[in-house]
Amino acid sequence: MGRQRVLRSLAVLAVSLVSSLVPLMATVSAASASAPAVFYLDLGASESVGVQPTAASPLGQPTNDGYANDLVALEASRGVNLQLTELGCPGESTTTMISGDDHCYQAPNSQLTRAVAFLQAHFNQPGLVTIDLGFNNLRHCIHQEFSDQNCVTTQLATLRTQLTSILQTLIAAAGPQVSFIGLNHNDPYLANALNRTHDLNFAMGSSVAIDALNATLSDVYGLFGIPVANIARAFSNAVQRPTRFPHLGHVPTNEARACTWTWMCRRGHYGPNLHPNNVGYQVMANTIATLMPVWS
Repeated sequence: MGRQRVLRSLAVLAVSLVSSLVPLMATVSAASASAPAVFYLDLGASESVGVQPTAASPLGQPTNDGYANDLVALEASRGVNLQLTELGCPGESTTTMISGDDHCYQAPNSQLTRAVAFLQAHFNQPGLVTIDLGFNNLRHCIHQEFSDQNCVTTQLATLRTQLTSILQTLIAAAGPQVSFIGLNHNDPYLANALNRTHDLNFAMGSSVAIDALNATLSDVYGLFGIPVANIARAFSNAVQRPTRFPHLGHVPTNEARACTWTWMCRRGHYGPNLHPNNVGYQVMANTIATLMPVWS
């Protein structure tokens, strides 16, 4: 009889626990259902699709560990359901985004035409568009440890004209509930200063070029009132305050972050590689998140 009483008591307790959980589950379900669904259109080049070196592709391939993925997870923790669509293409510049002359799209289709079609199809929905362009416009000006400032000047003039056209086209296609955020750029080449086999002057020359790029991006996005996620500041591009670095003692903060938040200081199978690692992409997502609008 004692055993039966124990079993009956356990049964009553189980029913009581289930009864108490039902309202809680209903509350969680209701909260999930009430979370605003917002489309997230992610545009740009390799970083927009989370490119990193992998065992299968040491030179880099798109991954699910980019800043867009991190941003989706971060916003989900805040009760916002971002529905991600990635149209970015590794190697994309403003020129190829317009022309489609890349390895992702075939003219007359392009990343821009696909983005316009997407925005028109979702015209009445709330949405976010991030735009990550510019670095590849300059990349061939900064190569083989030489920064060609004449090339930089020419390419920035082209960037200014083409990005203006791209933004005009996207804004015209977007509905009234769509928010845009642009990204500027960190300087991965600063990591070269920590490798004694590299020319230290190149790291400094690359910094001048990236600063000019970010100033141009700020100007163009500013024309349209589009906020810019300051990736350069998050990576401490301009901060030369010393910080401790393994095996090297005290080094400038900007060089240390370029080394530890990208794959630039890796050798062998995974590097050197310009792209952020998981930490770097999370830093980018956190930076973008500070500019997110509030959806009701």
